[in-house]
Amino acid sequence: MDRPTEIIVVPHTHWDREWYEPFQRFRLRLVALLDEVFDRMARDERQRFTLDGQLAAVDDYLEVRPERREQVVALVRAGRLSVGPWQILLDEFLCSGENIVRNLERGLARSTALGGAMPVGYLPDMFGHTAQMPQILAGAGLAHACVFRGVPDRMRQHAFAWQAPDGTTIRTEYLPGGYGNAAGLMDDPRLVTRRAADLAERLRGWRSDGADGPLLAMYGTDHAAPAPDAPDLLAAAGVDGVHLRLGTLAEYFAAQPTTVQGLPTVVGELRSHARANILPGVISVRAHLKQAMGRAERRVERYAEPLAALYHDPSVQRFLDMTWTRLIDASCHDSVTGCGCDETAEQVAARLAEADQLGRAVCDLVGARLAARVPRDAYLLFNPTPAARTVLVRLDVEAPADGPVGLLGADGRVAPAQVLDRARTLLADDLVPAAELSTVLTRVHGRELYGQEVTAWSVSAEDATLTFEVARHGDPAFDVEDVRLALAAAGDRDAWRVRIVAAPRLTVAALVDVPALGHAAARPVALPPADAAPAAVAAPLSAGAVGPAGATRPAPAPVAVHGRAVDNGLLRVEVAEDGTLRLSTPDGLTVDGVGRIVDGGDVGDSYNYAPPAADELVDKPRAVRTVVVHAGPVVAVLDVLREYRWPAGADVDAGSRRVEREAVTVATRVELRAGEPFVRLRMEFDNRCDDHRVRVHLPLPARAASSYAEGQFAVVERGLTAEGGGEVPLPTFPASGFVAAGGAGGSLAVLLTQPTEYELTDSGRELAVTVLRSIGMLSRNRHALRDEPAGPQLPTPLAQCRGARSVELAVLPFRGDWHCAGVLAAAEAYRHEPLTFPGAAAPSAALPAPVAGLTVTGEGVALTSVRDRDGRIELRVVAQTPTATSVVIGAGRGVRAACRADLLGRPGEVLPVDGDGLVRLALRPWEIATVQLRPAA
Repeated sequence: MDRPTEIIVVPHTHWDREWYEPFQRFRLRLVALLDEVFDRMARDERQRFTLDGQLAAVDDYLEVRPERREQVVALVRAGRLSVGPWQILLDEFLCSGENIVRNLERGLARSTALGGAMPVGYLPDMFGHTAQMPQILAGAGLAHACVFRGVPDRMRQHAFAWQAPDGTTIRTEYLPGGYGNAAGLMDDPRLVTRRAADLAERLRGWRSDGADGPLLAMYGTDHAAPAPDAPDLLAAAGVDGVHLRLGTLAEYFAAQPTTVQGLPTVVGELRSHARANILPGVISVRAHLKQAMGRAERRVERYAEPLAALYHDPSVQRFLDMTWTRLIDASCHDSVTGCGCDETAEQVAARLAEADQLGRAVCDLVGARLAARVPRDAYLLFNPTPAARTVLVRLDVEAPADGPVGLLGADGRVAPAQVLDRARTLLADDLVPAAELSTVLTRVHGRELYGQEVTAWSVSAEDATLTFEVARHGDPAFDVEDVRLALAAAGDRDAWRVRIVAAPRLTVAALVDVPALGHAAARPVALPPADAAPAAVAAPLSAGAVGPAGATRPAPAPVAVHGRAVDNGLLRVEVAEDGTLRLSTPDGLTVDGVGRIVDGGDVGDSYNYAPPAADELVDKPRAVRTVVVHAGPVVAVLDVLREYRWPAGADVDAGSRRVEREAVTVATRVELRAGEPFVRLRMEFDNRCDDHRVRVHLPLPARAASSYAEGQFAVVERGLTAEGGGEVPLPTFPASGFVAAGGAGGSLAVLLTQPTEYELTDSGRELAVTVLRSIGMLSRNRHALRDEPAGPQLPTPLAQCRGARSVELAVLPFRGDWHCAGVLAAAEAYRHEPLTFPGAAAPSAALPAPVAGLTVTGEGVALTSVRDRDGRIELRVVAQTPTATSVVIGAGRGVRAACRADLLGRPGEVLPVDGDGLVRLALRPWEIATVQLRPAA
């Protein structure tokens, strides 16, 4: 007789922490649901529950019900309640790879504290899955993944081998029908037997030939508890050849093999629309949330944590922990996605702003300590990249004298500076009635006046004038009472002239050498008069930094403006009559029409774009104006102002755009720096329109068959189409660090600072990057490109994103393969500007010598984090290259030991450290490697 088919029925809930209601309103429902579930579990030992794979739900509950903690711990230890492994169910494409790792690390640690984590990479509702997820899960010690969306159409069984780009493969369970494929099983006690038979038949269809073991039925849905009498209902359901039992998701996977032998293999990311909607419109809706996420992640990963770890300041760890709490919370798949109600989006924006502020606070605390030895008329400069660089710095400095200015380094060499702006020196010149003079003096707070400090003052009885002189650093002996006494001694006057005069200040730009992940000091000085001749302004830059003895170092050629063109010898950028750009490189690569703005209608929702049936595209400006802002030699800036008339909105029912027009000016700042092979662009406009999509188009030098997009520890190749399903499979995709495309005739890379939506259009001839999607509905029941609603039909007026909008990117023309053409290095330089900290020591103090922090050298190797781990310096590197490579980590002679570690920081293979403090290790293509360095005491 055949053994009956065993089906493990997993009672669970899928808990959206915030979505169509804000967090606290959903938490009220969570507490009520879990109160009920835990009461049942206390009464009935047969009850089982899986809490959605995320610790956030447990934490949110126990914050309200701390008295339930011991019960939760007991249930977890007994194997009746499954929690973790994630801290929160994230959107994998809208946060960094490091954010994913920290999310998993925190969830596993918190789960362990509560009795143990579910050892499964449970990913039930993410809108597709990143290519490196198998390597991340395996690196944290997990042997299984469990997914729903994104699985390709060719998958015909419930288990498959999911392979990361580096070759790491993990056994993966597909949930046919989703995380609620048995949701209605016990809705009606009279139908349980019939529904169980139907369920068994459906699930058997997903079993491979000859496979044994139980099948998985997910009994639950969004924000709902299982039937209170579920154990009795299952026990009473008699289905021939089927044995049903309640269990947790952990129990099901404990009965599954961990090997992948004989399973079909899927390589890379899961973004097919075939078996479930992946709702790609979330990539571009509420773009300001994506910008805030990218900014805050970069602040902590590449500035705050490295500063604290390398310069030994453990006092800031709690600030860093709070930063990660907010970043992880914001990464939730209904949070940073922007597909929730307006209140949810506002809360996410506030969290991300706090994360950025906390990261900046850490930078300020460590930076101020480092800058304490720097003279107060100088600056400390921090380089966040793991390679020494000659980098552009912008500084607000007190003018040392009339004429040209330079920045003096500790080695005595001077980098010529370009003056970008001159601050006002006369801040106030008012005739004040004598009776009101005391009110004027109340504006002095200690030494502070008009945002600066009082350096000197004078009272002229002859012409009844009171003058304050102010600068960044004032006179410690200043006392406003002395001013009052002097005024009284001057005798009665009807009125006094009050003047506030600031020391001359300049905003300057210069190219300065800063060590890898290290710092250097620079002080403004006057350049010799010989350098003042206009014809020679660029000469010091092209010849290198100059020292008092004439010593020079190689430096980039200067950048210059010629009419509507800027040129730095590596790239020439010309503004055309229509406001688009022509890019040319010295080797003859030329592309025209870069930066064309295209405005079209969008009558979709937060989940999916949808053009009106009768769309109207606007891509031709009514007027174009170009303004030279800075003319070099360090940096050249042009402002290109394009005036458009965009339709004011859309008539959703009529399927067309409105006839009313709004005048919109798109200001594009074109910035080219000396020594950079790419042009930086910032586009700004005041969005006065509804229901539309704005994209910037970049014609490619050669037709592309595919694109290469960086994000989450990988660079993924994608074609011109996507696999279809219930929603129309628009080939719009996410990228985080860059997207590159082209062919044998040349390519373009768009360098990015945040998750961004892009599409190859015109059969691969153009690259379109989404700047803005304005929509007014969370989900539409009737959607032209999607068969079913993705959520409730709720208005989201703030998702129209009216008001000031901006986007920043850079464009790099190149030849050859992206991984051989310096695209990674360009993206690293573009995303990571230096930090500057004002000095605090006496002006007579000498400039401290430069200090190197950490070097990472290797072809195609990217640094993703540096942190302190219990007194060890832990760094993560990724081989972002399709070929095997190696990395050399230089930490100086202060390192006495090194080892590899897994993604959770558990030490592994010992690595040799040579006499120069260098650590070498080989990396396979796309490998994520964690290395720990133990400094000498």
